[in-house]
Amino acid sequence: MTDRRAIENFLYLEADFLDRADLDNWILLFSEDGTYWMPASQDQPDPDNFVSHIYDDRVMMEVRRRNFIHPRASSKDWEIRCSHLIGNIRIDNFDDENVYSVSSNQHVVVWYRDEQRVYAYRGTHLLVRGGESFLIRQKRVDLINPVAPQKSLTIYL
Repeated sequence: MTDRRAIENFLYLEADFLDRADLDNWILLFSEDGTYWMPASQDQPDPDNFVSHIYDDRVMMEVRRRNFIHPRASSKDWEIRCSHLIGNIRIDNFDDENVYSVSSNQHVVVWYRDEQRVYAYRGTHLLVRGGESFLIRQKRVDLINPVAPQKSLTIYL
């Protein structure tokens, strides 16, 4: 599988951008029709008929990015640090159109407002070939505790 290493490296690149809170480069990893989805319940079938913690298309991602980097944003009052740990990467499906369904387990430690938070989730990426690399058509973040009250999700996971 020649694409396995490239796919793993792509996931690590995405994690690195998020760890450094580099939303400028992170958002460029998404296709124009890309979405970021964090369901609010276990096995949620879709984001349109059910409440989600987050369901952003590229326009909403750009709005969040601008709000995050704005010099007067309240998020600037506190340093944000993240650390992603990625494991159990599986390439579940190869599509004839160069679309890959990739799942992984991820643990993210976030330091924000003098508090450390730990998030664990199963991530599912729909990746499409974009030149020599990939673009994210959809990132789905299935928290292991989606129905638990979540504190402010200041940064994408």
